[in-house]
Amino acid sequence: MFFLNRWFIIEQLWAAVFAAPAVLFAVVCHEYAHGWVSERLGDPTPRASGRLSLNPFRHLDLWGTICLLFFHIGWAKPVPINPLYYKKRRKGIILVALAGPAANMAAAFICVLAQGLLLQFGSAESGLVTVLILLAEYGARINISLALFNLIPIPPLDGSKILGEISFAVKDFYIRWESYWRWLLLILVITSVLSWPLSAMSRTIYDLLWRAVVSLFSTGAGGGGTLI
Repeated sequence: MFFLNRWFIIEQLWAAVFAAPAVLFAVVCHEYAHGWVSERLGDPTPRASGRLSLNPFRHLDLWGTICLLFFHIGWAKPVPINPLYYKKRRKGIILVALAGPAANMAAAFICVLAQGLLLQFGSAESGLVTVLILLAEYGARINISLALFNLIPIPPLDGSKILGEISFAVKDFYIRWESYWRWLLLILVITSVLSWPLSAMSRTIYDLLWRAVVSLFSTGAGGGGTLI
């Protein structure tokens, strides 16, 4: 039993090594997109706070990053914004909230495309190509997971910001229980309550992206490597 546990731990740590650069990439895409859209709408707050940055360590949340590494679902520190700068405040908040998940989906497609290019033109015997394929796959899967997870309507996730602007009653409910939402989110992640539905949705989206890439290259390939 100890032997099996030891190898399970080693396997998890090895997976975390591959997941780490994918997590940093996904977090940068997500948070930079929030800040960039907010700035385009007239808000100087993201840049003034130092969060309109490609440095991933400015965006990492401790517990959210740990969850991303080991559970493949998690979150980053929200980029500070000031909706008072927006000409249309509610629309602006919704656009900024959607920007992060949209950027992750775009990044996921780029990763799957890179994976397809490596499989199509890379050497099957090359260890470097194998490593890059795995990194691309982790990048795609974690970007998809980050996008889906952040669309859940639980504060402080992006889905709650969207729903809160659609319904003022929901927004008041969020504010009333503000101090409890982060703990609820952490419990849902650690207990794996969200794992099955998010994993199923993630696999479906990954497969759709892979089929799009296969269609693009017309290779007739049957899959994109081992899913995470």
